[in-house]
Amino acid sequence: MLVIVGYIVVVLSVFGGFALAGGHLAALLQPVELLMIGGAAAGAFLVGNNSKAVKATLKALPTVFKGSKYTRTLYMDIMALLYELLTKIRKEGLMSVEADVDAPESSPLFTKYPAIMADHHIIEFLTDYLRLMVSGSMNAFEIENLMDNEIETHHHEGEVPVHVIAKLGDAMPAFGIVAAVMGVVHTMESVGLPPAELGILIAHALVGTFLGILLAYGFIGPLSTLLEQKLNESTKMFQCIKVTLLASINGYAPAIAVEFGRKVLFSTERPSFSELEAHVKSAKSR
Repeated sequence: MLVIVGYIVVVLSVFGGFALAGGHLAALLQPVELLMIGGAAAGAFLVGNNSKAVKATLKALPTVFKGSKYTRTLYMDIMALLYELLTKIRKEGLMSVEADVDAPESSPLFTKYPAIMADHHIIEFLTDYLRLMVSGSMNAFEIENLMDNEIETHHHEGEVPVHVIAKLGDAMPAFGIVAAVMGVVHTMESVGLPPAELGILIAHALVGTFLGILLAYGFIGPLSTLLEQKLNESTKMFQCIKVTLLASINGYAPAIAVEFGRKVLFSTERPSFSELEAHVKSAKSR
């Protein structure tokens, strides 16, 4: 929603200011200039990226129009789930969660948290390392190193759409100049026209530069920043799971292990100790 609001503000500020200054908005309506800029950008996007990057970018773009799913409630859910799993392990042993890990979709513990179950990346990350803990063949240092490598891989993979959109935004002013040069060429070959008509052609050419810069810094460039913020939020979820499980492996009680996970969250989503404690108690009673 904020993206749409931001776009509206950009359009009203730029075009509204132009109109208030006495400009004619009809002069800015140049479909041919948009065709040249947009077509060149689309072509460069396909040339400069492999099929994986193209698919990842097209998949990521719709998410910019949605709010963040990484809310305080979601973080409290993952920590409540971790608390219940670790408590069961502490009371009944590691083998007691084997069935939950192998089939989380039918586990009484996992199914209490539909928001967590809806994210297969979180479920896969959590169950994979619980499975390693159950196997007992790796120590805490080995698991931590593996977790770090997987989180880094996830982050690098998520950066692909960020870099693609950023580079596309950086190229838009250049494509605007290309459209403007084409307009100037058309003007020069029409030099025999009256000065008034030549002035119109030059104005049309300059619109290309204007549109390229506006699209770069007002529409496309900000999307890469937003995608990067969303990526950092998703990585934080994995870090929360990581430190909680490692704390448990190192012998801390479930309540303390969950506190480790709470501490790594951003302050905007981090629940207080009492909030988390109340949420865990209510979840256990369900």
